[in-house]
Amino acid sequence: MSLGDLFAGPAPSEGPRPLADRLRPKSLADVIGQEQVLGAEAPLGVMLASGSLSSLIFWGPPGVGKTTIARLLARETDLHFEQISAIFTGVPELRKVFEAARLRRLQGKGTLLFVDEIHRFNKAQQDGFLPYMEDGTILLVGATTENPSFELNAAVLSRSQVLVLQRLTPSDLERLIQRAEKELGRTLPLTGEAREALVDMSDGDGRACLNLVEQVSAWPPAPKIDRDGLSKRLMKRAAKYDKSGDEHYNLISALHKSVRGSDPDAALYWLARMLTGGEDPRYLARRVLRMAVEDIGLADPQAQSICLHAWETYERLGSPEGELALAEAVAYLALAPKSNGIYVAWKAALAEARRTGSEPPPKHILNAPTKMMKEQGYGAGYAYDHDAEDGFSGQNYFPDGVRRPVLYQPVERGFERELKKRLDWFAKQRAERAAKGGA
Repeated sequence: MSLGDLFAGPAPSEGPRPLADRLRPKSLADVIGQEQVLGAEAPLGVMLASGSLSSLIFWGPPGVGKTTIARLLARETDLHFEQISAIFTGVPELRKVFEAARLRRLQGKGTLLFVDEIHRFNKAQQDGFLPYMEDGTILLVGATTENPSFELNAAVLSRSQVLVLQRLTPSDLERLIQRAEKELGRTLPLTGEAREALVDMSDGDGRACLNLVEQVSAWPPAPKIDRDGLSKRLMKRAAKYDKSGDEHYNLISALHKSVRGSDPDAALYWLARMLTGGEDPRYLARRVLRMAVEDIGLADPQAQSICLHAWETYERLGSPEGELALAEAVAYLALAPKSNGIYVAWKAALAEARRTGSEPPPKHILNAPTKMMKEQGYGAGYAYDHDAEDGFSGQNYFPDGVRRPVLYQPVERGFERELKKRLDWFAKQRAERAAKGGA
């Protein structure tokens, strides 16, 4: 049923039980969603069929079944289920858990140790798991909402298989609601549109969905509540957004790539997602300016100015009015001609600078403020470009002995199309004058 870590403790022996507790899955077959992990040909399905379960890291958002699946895995493999949270567990508690698992193993019973929020353990604490994983004292199942490749030690990852659990789909949540209605013995007093709105409010979180269902089920059965009535009675679940975690980087990547892909609708959507999630508009203003520099460049030179003005407008107006200026800048960038010509040229220039080391400029373009420098040939033979009939001398400005590289290659888009014409003309003039000089 995919309810995350709601099922952490034993069911109460008497008194009312929460709906989520009453709907606790009895087997992995009862879990709703996560077919990419639990299906017959999926990783866990194959492991269980072969009778060989390895240590695992469940990576996914809250409320998608990480704890539930871990508990059911222990049941189906006849392992003792031990659950700890990295938030509340220190080294002394870990030692007790490992010692209990060791004694249990001596008695012929294995231990599935489920570690919630495993990314909260520091490097030394994570290293502490390794000997017990290697000798079979524990089978580790960790759960994290953060990217394991950033948050977990390489040694732990090398001994585990990372399984990605996904947000529940609307159809998954609808199945969950139907299961709840069957348990309650009645349908929810909602219109079809209100029912869809309830699914939207759950935002892919099964635990949140059942909490909402439990609230709605307490309402009188008639008349049915419509979408507007539901929104008045229930607060929409806040969108999952961590300004310093994976979601932050995922969404800014989506915004940047939507701009690069010339899709203003998608770009505005991701901008709105970040702003409604609480992102600092100033951070977005910086990133939008970076997009202008990196992906538009000289194909539209005024793109940078528009971004700077949008940033300045936000600083003067603040939120929410100033956010409209950022939206205008994002839409402009998405529709602007794209070029990374300068970006590529700059990286090539840096590489060339590193390759050629400390080569000095040619003497003819060096200033000669002293007599000695003039005697050394500084400035000798320098051609003043403004004296040339076409304003171009064609002299070499690279170090002597360094073969002239081609760094900047404008694209045939936007204003860079004009720059390419100029560059081609200069290249032609340079070649013609070199040929005359050789003759």
